[in-house]
Amino acid sequence: MANISDLLQTYSFGSKDRFLAYVQIDTQSDPSAETSPTTEKQKDLGIVLVRELKALGISNAHMDEHGYVYAHISSNVENDVPGLCFCAHMDTSPDCSGAGVKPLVHTNYQGKDIFLPDDPSVIIRLSDHPDLAEQFGHDIITASGLTLLGADNKAGVAEIMDAVAFWVQHPDVPHGPISIVFTPDEEVGRGTDHIDIKKINAQYGYTLDGEKRGHLEHETFSADGFQILIEGVSQHPGFAKGRMESAIKIASEIVQALPKDRISPESTEGMQGFIHPVHIQGAVESAQLDFILRDFKTEKLVEYGEFLKRLTNNILRNYPNSSATFKQTEQYRNMFEILKDHPQCMDLAIRAMKMAGLEPETTSIRGGTDGSRLTFMGLPCPNIFAGEHAFHSKQEWVSVQDMQKATETVIYLAYLFTEENHK
Repeated sequence: MANISDLLQTYSFGSKDRFLAYVQIDTQSDPSAETSPTTEKQKDLGIVLVRELKALGISNAHMDEHGYVYAHISSNVENDVPGLCFCAHMDTSPDCSGAGVKPLVHTNYQGKDIFLPDDPSVIIRLSDHPDLAEQFGHDIITASGLTLLGADNKAGVAEIMDAVAFWVQHPDVPHGPISIVFTPDEEVGRGTDHIDIKKINAQYGYTLDGEKRGHLEHETFSADGFQILIEGVSQHPGFAKGRMESAIKIASEIVQALPKDRISPESTEGMQGFIHPVHIQGAVESAQLDFILRDFKTEKLVEYGEFLKRLTNNILRNYPNSSATFKQTEQYRNMFEILKDHPQCMDLAIRAMKMAGLEPETTSIRGGTDGSRLTFMGLPCPNIFAGEHAFHSKQEWVSVQDMQKATETVIYLAYLFTEENHK
């Protein structure tokens, strides 16, 4: 067997060209849609990926009716090796346009601010993006200034596809059974709603949807949704004295009473959680407030829900004929609660990064990934860096060299599983 490091030294990485093609396909998801996928155009990329996988010889590659792309690569070793799943999502964020993306490659970056030509007011400044200080000499890909880039998460898609191409070209490089999954609708919180865990048929999973080179995320927020439905008292405004109790005003008072110096996104960082109002609608008679609750400690979500109930009920004391009902809904949970019991999953990912010449850093993410839900569906699934930065914005960027390192990490990781389970 040829030395993997030597093979990777001479391998012609294709992640850049794949990425440049993928980001030009509009795959923006839609949180208001009730369909699955939420936008049919996400399947446009799925069709391309299935075609490319089949061209690589993965004849079982297919896309289901919900837009999920599945592919399986058989083990090429005799020993019993846990199956691995590598996962990335195809959709881009609704927060910024993903239509008509024009990717630009800025070769041999030397630390200067990057001006985007289609909107000169959009500038990627080194002072605002400190991770650029580690990119001197690298090739940076951006959009043109009018759209997001789509590195979140098409960088991960391209990296996984490049790893598949490597395994096909080098069948003597050891790996166990490998499953590939590309999901729709991750950006609107529905990336695993219709995923088929039995079809994946793996013991461990890894999403490639992280940021900085060398990052390995093993801990996410736990997340709940919280809804307050207010029933006020409607009266004709000309005859409302002493009678009207406006649900709009009650809802406004609730929002105004939220703490601003703590438990809010604007005033928290690190391991601190928050309560965040995300939607309000209504009229005089009734109004609805929707919140997201986030914390690394799942039990804190109960406290946040009780806090909102007390705050609302205190305000309602001034509105004796109005009422409120509450609904708290589980969204996802901190994957560390499961991953702590699967040390091999993390240990081998760290070793793989070191083999790729990186300095691994295990981190927590103030958010969630498809891996959060997959972990609680029985597939322990930490998140490997993909090199994506400034996601959901026109300033989004990715390094070609970081994408290549992510592909190397995947290849080394699959190899290490064969070695670890050969002992």
